[in-house]
Amino acid sequence: MIAPDKLPYIIALTHLYDGRHRLLREVLQHYPDPQEAWERIVLPGKTDSWQRAQQELEFVDKHHIGTYYLHDVDYPERLSQCPDAPVLLYTKGNINLTDGHFISIVGTRQATERGKMITHDLVLELADRLPKLTIVSGLAYGIDIAAHRAAMEAGIPTLIIPAHGLDRIYPAYHRPDAVRALENGGLVTEYMSGSTPEKQHFVARNRIVAGLSECTIVVESPARGGSLITASMAFDYNRPVFAVPGRVSDASSAGCNALIRDQRASLLQSPDDLIEAMLWATDKRPVQASLPGMNAADDSDLLPEEQTLMHLLREADDGMLVNDLAEETELPYSDIITHLMTLEMKKRVRSFPGGKFMAI
Repeated sequence: MIAPDKLPYIIALTHLYDGRHRLLREVLQHYPDPQEAWERIVLPGKTDSWQRAQQELEFVDKHHIGTYYLHDVDYPERLSQCPDAPVLLYTKGNINLTDGHFISIVGTRQATERGKMITHDLVLELADRLPKLTIVSGLAYGIDIAAHRAAMEAGIPTLIIPAHGLDRIYPAYHRPDAVRALENGGLVTEYMSGSTPEKQHFVARNRIVAGLSECTIVVESPARGGSLITASMAFDYNRPVFAVPGRVSDASSAGCNALIRDQRASLLQSPDDLIEAMLWATDKRPVQASLPGMNAADDSDLLPEEQTLMHLLREADDGMLVNDLAEETELPYSDIITHLMTLEMKKRVRSFPGGKFMAI
């Protein structure tokens, strides 16, 4: 960790060079001692930056915030290799930034039930098969929060990369998840307390998501979105990118399909695709051959009514209610319940609260 007497100078420099990461890195390469760098730079606003640094030191001490300086040995090595890596990181929680496998999982905020189910099952199987796995994401609605929650369910660390300081949580609805993550993982940000979740901060924080990770997985993304920015950053950092495909007609998967088409991401249909591509060692056999919804549609062992139900459920990314199935098929409600129970026993569908069913 950084020497306590050098920390105020580094904080002051990051405030003075706000957002100009590469320029600050050049300054610190020329003047490796942060105190010397600060004292030799003559710029308007230095007094304000020094006062702001003193305020931040009080916040850091009061709330037991960890700090990682770019030139220290404990700064995460993968992130340090990125040309625009933050000079200073603030952390909260039971943080490990170096040991084990780090995977970032990102995607759209308007995730379908299928996308959330894929994220959940992917994390749980990877957690079972890979030692010391950490999931990295941004706490946003949709795929991000699904990845964090799946990691916590699996009992593995998860790192939240917010686009603001550690004096708040955005979105506030996910505060309980952030608090829970502090027990095994936590929050990592480059932003000082008082920094708000501005649009440009979300774009900038994506480089930390990509830079901390050995690879990035995009589960669902429309043709444009923040997850594609993260994937592009990972690609530029020469980190492998994987994308879960969707149907050609699926707007929620248009970005994933484009990444695969343009050869900027590898096709991800099962956890084995990832493990084999990354050359990761695991002694455990896969629990399932592919992700939910990726199995070949072989329904030859099913009754005609069950085949009809499977066809409808495969076409519905957000699942279907029993009432909707009854309306579409005109089958008796009781018969549909019976067929769905059979399909669930055969691990062809999965039930959710509220009477919703989805194809696996």
